[in-house]
Amino acid sequence: MTRIVIIGGGPGGYEAALVAAQLGADVTIVERDGLGGACVLTDCVPSKTLIATSTRMAVMNESASLGLKFDGGPDGIVGGLQVDLGLVNKRVKELARAQSFDVAERLAYEDVRIVRGEGRLTDPHTVTVDGTTDLPADVVLIATGATPRVLPGSEPDGERILSWRHLYDLPELPEELIVVGSGVTGAELAGAYTSLGSKVTLVSSRDRILPTEDADAASVLQEVFLRRGMRVLPRSRAAAVQRHGDSVVVTLEDGRKIEGSHCLLTVGMEPNTRGIGLEKAGVKLNRRGFVEVDKVSRTSVGHIYAAGDCTGVMMLASVAAMQGRIAMWHALGEAVQPLKLGWVAANIFTDPEVATVGVTQKMIDSGEVNARSVMLPLFSNPRAKMQGFEDGFVKLFCRPSTGIVLGGVIVAPRASELILALSVAVQQHLTVDQVAHTFAVYPSLSGSITEAARRLMHDSAY
Repeated sequence: MTRIVIIGGGPGGYEAALVAAQLGADVTIVERDGLGGACVLTDCVPSKTLIATSTRMAVMNESASLGLKFDGGPDGIVGGLQVDLGLVNKRVKELARAQSFDVAERLAYEDVRIVRGEGRLTDPHTVTVDGTTDLPADVVLIATGATPRVLPGSEPDGERILSWRHLYDLPELPEELIVVGSGVTGAELAGAYTSLGSKVTLVSSRDRILPTEDADAASVLQEVFLRRGMRVLPRSRAAAVQRHGDSVVVTLEDGRKIEGSHCLLTVGMEPNTRGIGLEKAGVKLNRRGFVEVDKVSRTSVGHIYAAGDCTGVMMLASVAAMQGRIAMWHALGEAVQPLKLGWVAANIFTDPEVATVGVTQKMIDSGEVNARSVMLPLFSNPRAKMQGFEDGFVKLFCRPSTGIVLGGVIVAPRASELILALSVAVQQHLTVDQVAHTFAVYPSLSGSITEAARRLMHDSAY
């Protein structure tokens, strides 16, 4: 029986363990903090739970156009709505613990052994836990994740200077929150706290928020943020964050200073690869410390694999899980298809959400990919009109000669659910004709997908 030891119990680790156990391997997971890893306990699950609450708040605050009115609440609270952050955070933590428990139950059902502690490679075939317990391994999977990066000299204190892992211990809603970093995490949390009632300043080092995402989508989202009262500072790089009692001051590189009650740092991730024996075992890391892997999750050492954020390959839970599964299928001799990043659907959990799959507008504009495209504004969709959704669009790309769907962008409420149709189309090489002839419910937001396909189908160039 093949002995497999997995260091890390996040999506990359536990999904790999399930595959390996079902294929008859002897599987052990070494996890320091709890099953589900940071994804479940401190990052993805908690943040999306918080965002779900903030989205509900935004919907209620913007319901006047639908004919709904709320009486003034106690102490003059506008609209009668107020946030009990203690209760919100209690629910966030309980849900994260429940999800971790569900993962543990599933692994126990498959007879996966769980060892609590910190694992490191002491030789290529041995994982040692807390320096005391040796676990022999025929195959090793590294799934140790990553940690929020901090600005040197501006380390979080967990009270006023924060990483997103400190948010769920805050006793009260930040009055004036400065968010440093306008990537996915920064945009998500800045939008959430704006909807919850904080006065938010978003500091972006680039010309716009979400600088690596679809420009049309970022433009829509920035307009929504500004309309809801967020302050966005483009081309503004933070140099230092200092705490002064119950306030913080963010100093920008050009000398400007911004004062607030709290500062949230969202300036990237650093891999958890130091001090776990990778170099000694011969595993190559890149210059940023991420584990180098091929398309089947194999490292420079044949029997050692890696999955998830520690590899730096699209830091998404879905990608981590697939990397872990692929690693086990490959290690145990199963037929396996290498990871294809062009098939990965991604979502930004702002309000509205931004979902993408396949080729990008930037690839088309640069000439890297030859494609035709169409973009339908969401306000033309009958279901969107009924529900009062005005911000967003559906964008679809296809090949000029064959009409094969190459990708798309959806900016809409629950875009994370709508993108599946485009993901299937991309992975199965469907044409716009096939999508156009697929029934969509009327009225529905998904109807904009089939409408976009019909417009491309009837384009004279095709």
